[in-house]
Amino acid sequence: MILFLIIGIDYYAGLQIFKVETKKKKRWLILSIVSNLSILALFKYYNFGLEQINSILRISGFEHQLPLWNLILPIGLSFHTFQSISYTIEIYRGNVCPERHLGIYAVYVLFFPQLVAGPIERPQNIIPQFRKKIDFNHERFITGIHRILWGLFKKAVVADLLGKYVNSIYDFYGVNNGATFWVASWAFGFQIYCDFSGYSDIALGSARILGFDLMENFNLPFFAKSISEFWRRWHISLSTWLRDYLYIPLGGNKKSKIFTYRNLFITMTIAGLWHGAAWNYVLWGISIGLLLISERILKSFIKKEYNNSIAKPIQVFIVFQIITLTWVLFRSETWDQILYIYHKMLSQPIVGGISIKDTSIFVSMILMTGIMVMFEFFFLRKRSIYSLNPIKHPVQSLSFIVTFTMLLIWFSVSDGDQFIYFQF
Repeated sequence: MILFLIIGIDYYAGLQIFKVETKKKKRWLILSIVSNLSILALFKYYNFGLEQINSILRISGFEHQLPLWNLILPIGLSFHTFQSISYTIEIYRGNVCPERHLGIYAVYVLFFPQLVAGPIERPQNIIPQFRKKIDFNHERFITGIHRILWGLFKKAVVADLLGKYVNSIYDFYGVNNGATFWVASWAFGFQIYCDFSGYSDIALGSARILGFDLMENFNLPFFAKSISEFWRRWHISLSTWLRDYLYIPLGGNKKSKIFTYRNLFITMTIAGLWHGAAWNYVLWGISIGLLLISERILKSFIKKEYNNSIAKPIQVFIVFQIITLTWVLFRSETWDQILYIYHKMLSQPIVGGISIKDTSIFVSMILMTGIMVMFEFFFLRKRSIYSLNPIKHPVQSLSFIVTFTMLLIWFSVSDGDQFIYFQF
C-alpha cells in the first residue's frame, strides 16, 4: 500500500513538473520530496525520534513518556524512497521526460530484482529498457546464471560463515581480547561486503536473464588506496545518489575548504542515518565523513603521490585497517560495546590468542573468504566472468557453474541470517 502511494504521488508530480510553468515546477518537486521523506521518516525514524525525546524528558525529571508506535518498516523502503526522489529530480533538471505509462513507471519502482535492496537506479538508465521488446538470449541467460551463482556463493557461503564467527565474538564481547576483536572486525567487513554485494550480484544476474542491465553497485572496495576511493567503490548507487542530489546541491567543493568539509560532513551523516535509525549508524556515517575530511587536509600538505608497486599494497593495507575500525560502529549495538571493543583493539591489539570458538567454522570461513578474495582479484577486476561467452568458452562456463554449485552444496550455512541490508 505504501509503495502504491509513493508511485501515485511521484507519477503525478513528474507529469506536473514537466507541464507547468517554471515557477510552479519547484512546488511539485518539493511536494514529491517531502511526501517521500515524510513516509520514510514515519516508518523508519518516528520511534527513534520519540526515544530521544523520552530520554531528554527522563534526564529533565519528567515521568511522562511519549508512547511509541508499533510500526513495521516496509522492506526496502529506503531504497524505494531514494529511487522515487531521483525520478522527479531528474525531470525537474530536464534530464528526462516523465513516463506517461503508469504501468511502466510502476515497474521502475517495483522491479523485483532490485525491489528489496537496490541498486538505486536512475530513470534514464532503466525506464527506456522497459519499453524495448525482449527476446530470449542464450548468452545473457548463462552469464546471468554466472552472476547469480557468484552472488549466492558470497552470501550463503562466505557471508553466512563469517557471520557465525562475528556473532560469536560480538554477542559475547565481554570475554574477548583485542586481537580477537581485530579478526572479528576484519571478518565483519568481508561479511557485510559479501552479504550486500552478493545481493547486488543476484539482482544484476536476475535482471540480465530478463533482458535488463542494472548499474554495478560495487567495484572491489577493499582494494581501494584511499578513503575517498573506498567510498566511490562501495555501494556505488547510494554514494553517487548522495553526491548528485545532496553533496553537489549543498555546494560540493566549489566554495571554500570549510564549506567543502561541511558538505562532506552533512552528506556522510545523512548516509549513516539512511542505514538505520540508531546512533551507531549515525556515528558510522560521521566517522566516514571525518575520515574524508582528514584525507583532504592531509593531501593538501602531501603533494606527491606514491603509485609504485611498493606503495600501492601498503596504501591498501592502511585503508583496510582504518575502514575496519569504522565497522565496529556499524556492528555494535550499545555504547558500552563500542567503547569496550575500541579499548581492547587499540590498547591490546596483539595481546593474547585469538578466540576461534568453532574450529570447523573458522577454517571454512578462512578458506571460503580466501577463494572469494583471490577470485575477485584475479578474475573480476576485468569482469571476465560476468562477460564470459558460454558459446565461445563452453568449458570455462560449465566449470564455473559446476564449481560454485558444488561449493554452495558443501559449504552453505543452512541457518544463515537474512541479507543485512534488508533491514534498511
